Amino acid sequence: MKEFHVGIVGATGMVGQRFISLLDKHPWFKVTLLAASARSAGKTYEDAVGKRWAMDAPIPENIKKMVVYDAAKVEEVAAKVDFVFCAVDMKKDEIKALEEAYAKAECPVISNNSANRWTKDVPMIIPEMNADHAEIIHSQRKRLGTKRGFIAVKSNCSIQSYVPALAPLMDFGVTKVLACTYQAISGAGKTFETWPEMLDNLIPYIGGEEEKSEQEPLKIWGSIVDGEIVPATSPAITTQCLRVPVSNGHTAAVFVSFEKKPTIDEMKARWAAFSGEPQKLQLPSAPKQFLNYFEESDRPQAKTERMLENGMAISIGRIREDSQYDYKFVCLSHNTIRGAAGGAVLMAELLAAKGYLD
Repeated sequence: MKEFHVGIVGATGMVGQRFISLLDKHPWFKVTLLAASARSAGKTYEDAVGKRWAMDAPIPENIKKMVVYDAAKVEEVAAKVDFVFCAVDMKKDEIKALEEAYAKAECPVISNNSANRWTKDVPMIIPEMNADHAEIIHSQRKRLGTKRGFIAVKSNCSIQSYVPALAPLMDFGVTKVLACTYQAISGAGKTFETWPEMLDNLIPYIGGEEEKSEQEPLKIWGSIVDGEIVPATSPAITTQCLRVPVSNGHTAAVFVSFEKKPTIDEMKARWAAFSGEPQKLQLPSAPKQFLNYFEESDRPQAKTERMLENGMAISIGRIREDSQYDYKFVCLSHNTIRGAAGGAVLMAELLAAKGYLD
């Protein structure tokens, strides 16, 4: 695989920082450009991010002295990279316009933002589940009038805690799902230093999150019809999303019913055997064991389970029968790694392997 020169648009935010951390020494992708708002433009990255650097490891040495570009200067940025990761903090209509401008400048956009998730010809990819949705890029390029440029998005980080656990069970006929997600403060771009009121607190509401968690899985399970992704009509999903005083990691309590109820052993076997295109292609960021079941009654919750396969795997535990649904179980994923930046990096690796970034 050739080396791609990569830009990070929105480099100073929490997800931008995670991109920088994950891409340090990546075998395919070399970060050669950082972009952010006009107030950061012209500064070194070290000065622009200042005390807001929130990763465990320090800023990579090759990144510290990079001069930050103005993300709004699309043509200037696009001319210097092969593609960009986008994780900006702006209004949705502004993000949508910015991402489309990059795509029209023949710069592919791998987006962590939600603005284009419901654009009908923009693929929203969880690589182990719907890698085939990349095919819609051909239709999108026709609409945009581009040869290389396109937009691909990752899903909301909350659904990546529980939807992958359902994927290998779908042929049992999943009919309804209730998921309660307990979401870390890093999902809001915060730390306990910047959000001290979250200490010893719980907020039982995250604006717009429940709608995303209920609707986005249906697009992922959808089909490509006449140049558009048509969402699936089932299963019926209802969610409740809470912000909890945890730094990293989204936990989901999942209740599920089936047309053909599997046994617990059948479900465990499906989870253990599940893999997808990233594993088949042996992509650099792909977890070898994507779904991991733990027998202990108090799992998953520990830091070690959040960091399975460098944070790219999902842990599952506490499966038991339920009086109203067939089964209930608990899932845990690392939200800023698998759910955000890492999921986007894996999607970019998939698209590179399939030739969409050439």
